Amino acid sequence: MSSTLIKCLSLAKTVGAVTFRNVLATSHNHLTAWSPAAVGGLLKCGMHTTSPMRQERLMEFFDDPKHWTENEVKVGRAWKTDELRIKSNKELHQLWYVLLKERNMLFTMEHECNDKMEIFPNPERIDKVKISMENLETVVRERNKAYHLLETGETGERPKKQVHNAFGLRSTYKTCEHALPPYMNTKWIKSRHLSYGGRAVHKFLLQYREKLYNVKRKAKNRSRNEVMMMLRRNPNIDLQMLKRKFPDVDVDKLLSNDKTRGHFVPKVDV
Repeated sequence: MSSTLIKCLSLAKTVGAVTFRNVLATSHNHLTAWSPAAVGGLLKCGMHTTSPMRQERLMEFFDDPKHWTENEVKVGRAWKTDELRIKSNKELHQLWYVLLKERNMLFTMEHECNDKMEIFPNPERIDKVKISMENLETVVRERNKAYHLLETGETGERPKKQVHNAFGLRSTYKTCEHALPPYMNTKWIKSRHLSYGGRAVHKFLLQYREKLYNVKRKAKNRSRNEVMMMLRRNPNIDLQMLKRKFPDVDVDKLLSNDKTRGHFVPKVDV
């Protein structure tokens, strides 16, 4: 490459850098005097023509300063699904970003309070925002499902199926699209088609099922003992109420048990 060509390339690079710095220093009022094509070209390049971000905008990640020294902040409840169903899609879209901004602010304040070893006021606000966002997603999913059922006859949701993992336990697998068919996608076959077996896995399944059975058995015994003590202390208790509250307990069978009679003399009709 000749020296003349190198000088021309360096000169063009220098002129381009100076022009770019001049554009960044140009205010929004001067840009309005430019042609629409020039301004549109800058916007397509992803260049922001507004003034630099001020400190006040960064403070949006923090709560109101008057709440910094408070131990309790008055807040409302979470959004319910019935309230979200009557809103339009545009309102739900706007509400989603409001909740997202509120969640980011709460996470920032929680991290800052933990860093400063201070009390974060009303930590349940994070749970309320989380519940509101989950309810909003539920409403949007209902509308998408209704739209797809009307247009295509299908729900539009990703198909699910129950598969066995490497430990022999059943888990839910959501199908997804792949560029390769299943018989050619060896990576997918190795990651999804897991087979279980062996002495260790069968021993684990035996102990795991035994644990589940013991948990169920102990819960049933606790309910049975609770009903027994209630019948012992209150002989005239409503039996229908007990049957509704404890459906897995045979109340009629417990009435003939000696432990449910208590230390009192039963009334005998003469």
